[in-house]
Formats: sequence, structure tokens, C-alpha cells
Amino acid sequence: MNQSIPILRTKSLSKSYRKIPALQDIDLVVEKGDIYGIIGQSGAGKSTLLRCLAGLINPTSGNVFFDQQNILEMNEKTLRHFHLQIGMIFQHFNLLSSRSVAQNIAYPMEIAKKKLAEQNAKIDELLSLVHLTHKKEMHPASLSGGEKQRVGIARALANAPQILFCDEATSALDPKTTKEILQLLKTIHKKFNITIVLITHDMEVIKAICNKVAVLERGKIVEQGLVTEVFSDPQHPITKNFIQNSLHEIPTEFFKTHSPNRKLLKLRFKGQAAGEPIIAQIVKEFHVEANILLGWIDRLQTITVGTLIIELSGEHEGIAQTLVYLNERSVQYEVLERG
Repeated sequence: MNQSIPILRTKSLSKSYRKIPALQDIDLVVEKGDIYGIIGQSGAGKSTLLRCLAGLINPTSGNVFFDQQNILEMNEKTLRHFHLQIGMIFQHFNLLSSRSVAQNIAYPMEIAKKKLAEQNAKIDELLSLVHLTHKKEMHPASLSGGEKQRVGIARALANAPQILFCDEATSALDPKTTKEILQLLKTIHKKFNITIVLITHDMEVIKAICNKVAVLERGKIVEQGLVTEVFSDPQHPITKNFIQNSLHEIPTEFFKTHSPNRKLLKLRFKGQAAGEPIIAQIVKEFHVEANILLGWIDRLQTITVGTLIIELSGEHEGIAQTLVYLNERSVQYEVLERG
């Protein structure tokens, strides 16, 4: 994918409601072909940011650029063209209950005044893509949540947009259906080379599909970058908390009374370090004991990151030498304490 051409960027973007800031000085760059995740807790400003990016609301200050054009300065005709270049996928589907599946998909094409023959051909193509050809004449009330979201995705693709905005697109779905929808989005991304921007509160979604991520807290971006880098070496406490809670909760019994002769460590291995016998080496060289308590592997988009929770015990000097050794071998570690 092309990772050098910005399709969407913001400069000092801020938004306030009744003088209460919802977004503060957001600088974001989304490049063509990205699957860009924006993660944050409830109230962090994710939905407000997405709506500013999509031109649905205007920021209080700052700018949003789409293909180098400032959308805040677009005239009515140019703004209408911009809206045809984006597709929206919603958390609660937003389907029209009085319309069939086919008619829901046709709706944005009707607005764009596409010819009926073109609409029908596109409907059939998209229904095949989302595996709902047999549901063409059904209405939303008879569909499952996953099927409704597939219709929503097909509708979002109806006008062949350059970018898809996903507003918590999987949060109303069960885990199995979530995986299926994320796989569908990956297929769409590959087939059409479409840029995707999604917001979520779930780090598993970020891990499964995104190549870049921005972490929001109280309307500010506190960390951003490649998922592989942010995930393997999180800097901000909120990012560490998201990753910590990403299906890998550490049992409370692992935390014992603090002692200078004992440390609980989380080790992260990637690249060359993953193939080295690090644990055996520190036990041999520094005369410490390393009890492996827990381990897992996270498969990201381009790399696999291994994590170990170990109990390190021994003399103070041996433990200190071990931590220096880990740094020298580029093994990321974190000393864990009861939070």
C-alpha cells in the first residue's frame, strides 16, 4: 500500500460545546491505504473527532484537509462531492426499516442521482461481496445484527468512496460476528485499496485490523503511531491500560508483598530478541531465578509480539544486572506493581 500520500489530515483541530472542550489541538495524518484506528474510553472525544473528519460538524478552530483541500473552505458543490468520497458505517446500523436490503443500499446512489441500471448492477455486486445476495428483498427487522452491519457496509460502499469511516462498527456485535465483520473490512480494504478510519474502545479491534493508531484521552491525542510500535512499547498510562486489559488480565495473586529481592516483570519480545534464549541467559549469568507465570502471543498486522510475565528473584545486584542486560538486548520490560 502507498504510505506516503496524506488523504486526510487535521491541523490544531479543536471543538467545544458551550465552552467545554471536546477536542483540543488535534494533529492527525491519515495516509492513503491506511486502516487508522482511533481508540479511547467513553467521553474521550472519539465520535466528535470522527464527525469533524467526515465534515458532519464544524470544529471550533483548526482545519481538516481532504486530498489537500480544506473542507471548511469548500463551497456547496465541492462539499457535496467530498461527501460522495466518504462512506459511513454506524454502530447501530442506521438502516431504513421501511426499505428492503436492496433499497437501503440504493439510497446513497439515489441521492447521487445514479441511473437505475447502474444502481441495480452495484447492488448485486455489493450483495455478493458481503454475502447477502439471498437477503436482497428482505427488510432490516428480519436480519441479525451481523447481517444488518453487512448491509450498512454495502451501503457505505455504494458510491465507491475513497475513505470509510467506522463509528464503533462492531461494538453492538458478539465476538464471533465481530471477527467476521473485521475480516470483511480487511477484504474490502485489500480489494478496493480503500482507506479506513475507525473509532473503538476495544484494543482487540485495533490489533486485528489497524496499521496505525491514535489514543485519545479527554479530547487530546496522548499517543499515536504504527500499531506495532505503540503496542510493543506503549508510553502513556492510558495506552498501557488499554493493552493491559486486552484479554490478558494478570491475576491478582501474582502480586505479592514488595521486596527488593523480588520483582514482577512483563517482558515483550519482537524481532531478533524473540528467538534468543533470554530467560536461560539471565538465570545463568546473574544467578537469579526467573519463574515464568504467564505468557501469550499477539499477532499484529506485520509482526508477532510475545509477552512473558516472570517473577524475578535473587540478590539486588543480580536483579539490577538483569535489567541492564534486558535493555542492552532491546527487550522491553515493565516492572509490575499492584495498581
